[in-house]
Amino acid sequence: MADKLAEDIIAKVKAHADPSVGDIGPDTELTALGIHSLELTEIIFDLEEEHDIEIQMNTVEAWSNLKTVQDMVEAVRALIDKKA
Repeated sequence: MADKLAEDIIAKVKAHADPSVGDIGPDTELTALGIHSLELTEIIFDLEEEHDIEIQMNTVEAWSNLKTVQDMVEAVRALIDKKA
């Protein structure tokens, strides 16, 4: 079962994903969602603003470091924990 942070990130990802993808879960690969670099950047900005964190990566690094929704959840959680 996804926690609140995971549910929030899944909702943000789903808003930018191709509607034909269907269910999105932690193991869903970002490349399978039809999300382009601009949309990934928008998701990252939304997460930074909502959680008062700074994600230090350009879009190329983001694509190479974040393969699944779970990767994104773990990256955001690590930044939130580091800030606390």
